[in-house]
Amino acid sequence: MKFELKSETAELLEKVKEFINKEILPNETTYYEQTEAGGRWCVPPIMEDMKAKAKKQGLWNLFLPESDLGAGLTNFEYAFFAEEMGRVGIASEVFNCSAPDTGNMEVLVRYGTEPQKDEWLTPLLNGEIRSAFGMTEPGVASSDATNMEATAVLDGDEYIINGEKWWTSGAGDPRCKIIIFMCVTDQDPESPRHKRHSMILVPRDTKGIETRKMMEVFGWDDAPHGHAHLKFENVKVPKENMILGEGRGFEIAQGRLGPGRIHHCMRAIGLGERTLEMMCKRGLSREAFGKPIAQLGGNFDIIANSRIELNMARLLTLQAAHMMDTVGNKVAASEIAQIKVAVPNIVCDIIDRAIQIHGGAGVSQVFPLARFYAGMRTLRLADGPDEVHRRAVARFELGKYFSKDE
Repeated sequence: MKFELKSETAELLEKVKEFINKEILPNETTYYEQTEAGGRWCVPPIMEDMKAKAKKQGLWNLFLPESDLGAGLTNFEYAFFAEEMGRVGIASEVFNCSAPDTGNMEVLVRYGTEPQKDEWLTPLLNGEIRSAFGMTEPGVASSDATNMEATAVLDGDEYIINGEKWWTSGAGDPRCKIIIFMCVTDQDPESPRHKRHSMILVPRDTKGIETRKMMEVFGWDDAPHGHAHLKFENVKVPKENMILGEGRGFEIAQGRLGPGRIHHCMRAIGLGERTLEMMCKRGLSREAFGKPIAQLGGNFDIIANSRIELNMARLLTLQAAHMMDTVGNKVAASEIAQIKVAVPNIVCDIIDRAIQIHGGAGVSQVFPLARFYAGMRTLRLADGPDEVHRRAVARFELGKYFSKDE
C-alpha cells in the first residue's frame, strides 16, 4: 500500500486544505449564528457563498470517481480529502461532498435512468438542491434491514407508498427536494428476504408525507438539515420513479454503503485530529495545582493513547479504501465492517477525553466538543450498529476454518 499521492492529487489536496483554513474555518461560527438567526430550519447565506467560491475553484463533487462528474479520485485518494473535510463539520457541504447527498448521487449515477438523472442528479451535482435517504423505521429493529415494513404497491402507472421512516437525515433542510425511499414491494413473506425490497424516488413535497417530528441527539437537532420522523400515507409516485427495478433494494444499498463508510470514517478521523489538537492546547494553556493540566494525573497517557489510536484508525481505514480500489467491495467487506466499528469508538473516546480536560466548558456551548460527541456517538449506530458489523467480521473469520459443507 503506497501512501504517495500523484502530484496532481497532492496539489488538489493542498488547495482543499487552504480553502478550509482560509474560507471555511473562519466562517464556522458565522454559519451557526446565521442558522440561529434564521430560525434554525433555514439556509445560512454564508454556506451558499462558500459553495459558490469552492465551485468556482473546481473544488466540487470530489467524492465521485467519475472524472467527467467529479475529481476522478480513487477511494484511497479521496480518503485524505474526507479527513480534511472532517476537521470542520460544515466543510463537506461546501464542496458538495456531504451525506446523504453523496450516497444518493452515487445511486443515481450508477443505477438511475436518464430521466431520473436529468430530474434529480443534475441539480444535486450542481448543489442546487439537497436530498434525504429513508431507510430506518421506528416500529421495527432496523439493525436487521429485512425487517422494514414500509410498502410500495404498484397500482396502474403509480406506486402507492405507506409506512413510517425516522432518522431521515437531511429531510428538514428547506432545500431537500427528493427522498430515496427503501420499501417492501414483494408482499410474499416466503420470498427470499433480500429480494423483497426496492428503492424508489419520492419527491419531498408529494402529498401524503407528514413530518411527525425532527429527531434530536442528546438535545441537538442538527439544524438546518435534521433527522426527520416522516409518515407516508397513500403517497403516490409514478412507476418510473423505481430505481433499477423491484427487488433490487439491497443490491443498491450495498453499492451505496461501501464508499460512504470510508467517507464517514475518514471524516471522523479528521474530527479526531481537531479534537486532539484542542486537547493539547487546553492542556498546556490551563494550570492547576501549580502545573499545566497536561502534566497532571494520567494526561500524558491520555494524549499519547489518543495519538496512537488515531493513527491506527487511519491506517485501518486506508487499508479498507485500498482494498476497495484493488480487489473490490465484496472482498473488502470485512475491512469495511472493521473500520465502521473501530473508528467511531476511537474518536468518541478521544472526544470524551478532550471534554474531561476542558472541564465544565467541554460540555457547554463554549466549545464544539459536545456537538462533536453527539455526532460521533450517533455514528456508532448510523449505517448499522457496532454489533452488526462485529457479526460480519466474526462470520468472515470463522468462515476461514469451516468447509462449505459445514
